[in-house]
Amino acid sequence: MTSDPTRHRPDLASERLDYSGDHLVEEAAPADPLVLFDRWLTDAFAAKEQGVLAEPTAMVVATAFEGRPSARSVLLKEVDVGGFVFYTNYASRKGIELAANAAVALHFGWYALQRQVRVEGTAAQVSRSETEAYFATRPRGSQLGAWASPQSAEVGSPAALTAAYQAFERQFAGADVPCPPHWGGYRVRPDLIEFWQGQPSRMHDRLVYYRTSAGWSITRLAP
Repeated sequence: MTSDPTRHRPDLASERLDYSGDHLVEEAAPADPLVLFDRWLTDAFAAKEQGVLAEPTAMVVATAFEGRPSARSVLLKEVDVGGFVFYTNYASRKGIELAANAAVALHFGWYALQRQVRVEGTAAQVSRSETEAYFATRPRGSQLGAWASPQSAEVGSPAALTAAYQAFERQFAGADVPCPPHWGGYRVRPDLIEFWQGQPSRMHDRLVYYRTSAGWSITRLAP
């Protein structure tokens, strides 16, 4: 492949932005990291309403299998005292890797707000009743897609996926679409939650909550 000499290439080395966010200080941090996460998530939704952030619930899920990490973006569908919930095909690459190694990392990149949240924890499948309750709220097209797509498997062409989708469309015509047995949710129980707030001169604030037998402890990390 030859490069186009007329095409302007960005200067990656000089690309930078000096941040100027509010400081994260231990004295003002809540004892429970999920309280702070909820505040930041609310801010992210407000940024969406203002048109400066497109996907407030987008997060990267990183798994590892036999020493090889992999990562992909999914959508957060619930956060509660038990942890962070997302849904997927259990036969997908992430599902297979989580079955072999339940350790998982999450990353929320709210760059328009000069914020990041990093989570480390353990994933476990949610109950079938919880999965089915959530599946029932999905748009019908998304429900059919969960049946039609063999997620992470090789497919011959877009037409093959379209044909599979149309086949399930005919199969469930005039009826509710049931939740596929191979599809469901994971809840990530956090052991570590890090909050990152951009600051000038790369002197960013990083507060990390560690789960202990007595609750949560807070530590500041150097940027």
